[in-house]
Amino acid sequence: MSGPLKSVAEAYIPFYLFRVTIVNRGRTETSVLGLDAVRGSLDPYRFEHAPTESETVRLDTRNGLPPQLGSPEAGELLVAKVRRLLYGKGFFRLHAMEISAEPLDDELHIPYWLGFSGSGNSARLRVLDGVRRRTEGGKVRSIFETWLTSGGG
Repeated sequence: MSGPLKSVAEAYIPFYLFRVTIVNRGRTETSVLGLDAVRGSLDPYRFEHAPTESETVRLDTRNGLPPQLGSPEAGELLVAKVRRLLYGKGFFRLHAMEISAEPLDDELHIPYWLGFSGSGNSARLRVLDGVRRRTEGGKVRSIFETWLTSGGG
């Protein structure tokens, strides 16, 4: 339906990392979450721990999207997203809930593979998460389409 695969490219979305602490019913849960620094619209990216230098790769590429949000704004969006996720699991399970997001030092760029397919004058973009190796949906595709059509790619 979308035609043959014409090209593949690697591109990177910046994420701000936060140590998120949730206090609920006297219990404290801490996790490391990342929120995209482009729109803050993607689902939070969960990490087992803050990635270390040996777990990351530094590279210089023009295929990295520029951050559009500041870290403080991203932190506020992340707290709101976590709150909505928790409310979705059951409002009555929550009591004296507090959520805080402490920014960690670096921003991290997550790799994505962009597949361009089509025939004639039509083109289609498919996006795969380069870490999780799964197809992404409309939110991620929209971020890349906007970037590509604005001259970023």
